[in-house]
Amino acid sequence: MRVITGSARGRRLETPSGNDVRPTTDVVKEAVFSVIQFSTEGRVFLDAFAGSGQMGVEALSRGAERAYFIDSSRKSVEVIRKNLKTTGLSDKAVLKHTDTLTFLDGTCEKFDIVFLDPPYRTGLLQKAIDKAANVVRDGGLIICEHPKEEVLPEETGDFAIKKNYRYGKIMITVYSHKEVTGI
Repeated sequence: MRVITGSARGRRLETPSGNDVRPTTDVVKEAVFSVIQFSTEGRVFLDAFAGSGQMGVEALSRGAERAYFIDSSRKSVEVIRKNLKTTGLSDKAVLKHTDTLTFLDGTCEKFDIVFLDPPYRTGLLQKAIDKAANVVRDGGLIICEHPKEEVLPEETGDFAIKKNYRYGKIMITVYSHKEVTGI
């Protein structure tokens, strides 16, 4: 697994060992950043359920002002710390070893882009979408990675689904403010 483009392009990233982490495939990662390519630079990115941190690292590499990495696994937090050091992006990162839902409930920070990729089929995604809607700035996006058979709510708070993308068995669902007509 490598950083696709930007200041850390080509740098190899570590992944936590074991079956607890399911890294986003390069195809899906490239697709997500294709969707938000003009919305990343200078923005605040939240990599919730971060795992290896590859999505936040990619956002920072592409010019995000800051990225928050949230994961409840100590092993994942250590891997994210190593990946940030390897890419030289630690100074733009906020790394939190905590439960994502607890973080979303308690943070005062507002984000431009929230990426949600919790363990599949656990009900965490639906809970996280509702909470994420409260921490996204006007004009921001919530991006969810999930299995194609998992149905997500059409709306949550001031957000509505704007687009779904399918990549084999994986879906990417993008939410934006209801007033926003395009992504």
